[in-house]
Amino acid sequence: MRRYARVLERNAAHADDLVQDTLESAWRNWRQWRPGSDIRPWLFGIMHNRHVDHVRRSRPASELPDEEWARLAVPPAHERELQLRDLDRAIARLPDEQREVLLLVVVEEMRYQDAAKALGLAVGTVMSRLHRGRERLRQLMVEYGGAEP
Repeated sequence: MRRYARVLERNAAHADDLVQDTLESAWRNWRQWRPGSDIRPWLFGIMHNRHVDHVRRSRPASELPDEEWARLAVPPAHERELQLRDLDRAIARLPDEQREVLLLVVVEEMRYQDAAKALGLAVGTVMSRLHRGRERLRQLMVEYGGAEP
């Protein structure tokens, strides 16, 4: 959950707050979970809704300018670290709806049905957003360094 929250929030402290809010909400509403079902989609659904509420209440996060990235960056020692940095930037540039689906299915290894349930979407919508997200991610990675993820 923390990994997904960190990508959604793009700030470690805010991500930790999101995880805590999610778990508190789940604890308060534990009767809504159906015993015997997978708890992950339920928790990720709560997290997604908490994140959406937060985004709606605050102004949209802007991408860091290149000077800020340069200030924060530590010179990488290996090509792999460069690729990971580029991948992180590319994922950050994806639209929220594509990034959320991509992270749940690829990183969290959720089934399409579980991701759809967590996000309150149809399975076909999840598949479509995943496809568009992967294609956009490939384009961005080629732009950054000429290598596909």
